[in-house]
Amino acid sequence: MPTQLPALILAAGRGERMRPLTDHTPKPLLTVQGVPLIEWHLRALARDGVREVVINTAHLEDQFPATLGDGSRWGLRIRYSMEGRDHGGALETAGGMAKALPWLGEAFWVLAGDVFVPDFRFEAERADAFATREDWAHLWLVDNPEHNPAGDFVLDAQGRVQGKAADGALPPGGRALTYSTIGLFRSAMVEGLAVGQKAALRPCLERAIDRGRLSGTHYAGAWTDVGTPERLAALNQR
Repeated sequence: MPTQLPALILAAGRGERMRPLTDHTPKPLLTVQGVPLIEWHLRALARDGVREVVINTAHLEDQFPATLGDGSRWGLRIRYSMEGRDHGGALETAGGMAKALPWLGEAFWVLAGDVFVPDFRFEAERADAFATREDWAHLWLVDNPEHNPAGDFVLDAQGRVQGKAADGALPPGGRALTYSTIGLFRSAMVEGLAVGQKAALRPCLERAIDRGRLSGTHYAGAWTDVGTPERLAALNQR
């Protein structure tokens, strides 16, 4: 029986594009169909056997434990990595991972708290297989949305993630896709980052690509980056 990995939910961002909604509520606590965005993730993680969850916070961070508690209502144990309290503000994605590593271990799920992906399965078998490989991360990539038509990376026919060529050329069977903000990661991805160091994820992913340590899967299910009030309103009108 595969053992599930812990999960890190990224919830520290300010959500500037969602203002004024995020002036008083952190973006992951905004509701879709009456349920906070982040709770959709917590329910899915619990359903698929994850038991240990870390949530990194910064903007209005006291609202997270007040709203979500210790996770016991979903059968989870939630820990809060409070970047605002400890470091004066958000550390960005890679910096947030580095700070949370003591609670995550060698391999773990990572997902953004502000995407709506109701049908995604956090498969224990997939996590177990990833933990035995040498890849630094496995990313789920989606078809390019209107706000990112060129995509972020190229997924080749062998399931390896590559950077986009300057001329836009694709390898045989390759597709330009958008990172869903869901992935399996190893601690090696943020090796060398000090706790409290602010660091973006993109340079870490590019380093992994250069070393041939980044794999991926195309995800064709429903996915929304809830990045504007209009996208949130559209989800709530469905």
